[in-house]
Amino acid sequence: MSKRMLQRVRVPLGFVFAAVFLYFAKPTVMTLVIGSAVAVVGLAIRAWSSGHIRKAKVLAVSGPYAFTRNPLYVGSLIMGVGFTVAAGVWWLTLLFAVLFIGIYLPVIRVEAEDMLRIFGDEYEEYADNVPMLIPRITPWKSSDVGFDFQLYFQYREYRAALGVAGAIAILAVKALVWPQ
Repeated sequence: MSKRMLQRVRVPLGFVFAAVFLYFAKPTVMTLVIGSAVAVVGLAIRAWSSGHIRKAKVLAVSGPYAFTRNPLYVGSLIMGVGFTVAAGVWWLTLLFAVLFIGIYLPVIRVEAEDMLRIFGDEYEEYADNVPMLIPRITPWKSSDVGFDFQLYFQYREYRAALGVAGAIAILAVKALVWPQ
């Protein structure tokens, strides 16, 4: 499958994985509490990121983009880790890792090529100073650009919050009503 195709199918594949994940999950109260807390951290990173990006218009270097070039994917990764912990099934963690590496790393490379084409030297300097995924300890540059709620809503990032709430609710039902 081409990198561009992966870019287009990553969200639908995420829904397929979510269905498989929810079906096979065997959460306990403990795994649900710990995993949900981790997933909410990932959700917060995604929300913070969405309020700082102006897709293909301005190179995002403020907020979380001062620490990592792909904070939306970092947030998704942390959310996925949280949900695999919440699920309480070890092999779902392996499946998530394979899917993340197989889908998102090629997509990140394609997006980096696009950013280089759009922003040129500005992106090159950014990429030289800000890691692809693992965040820097300190921000690359200080910025007075703040979080923009309009961007959060424009990119419909609230849907991720609804999805997280729904998944936690389903896992809570599995843990409390139909424990396995």
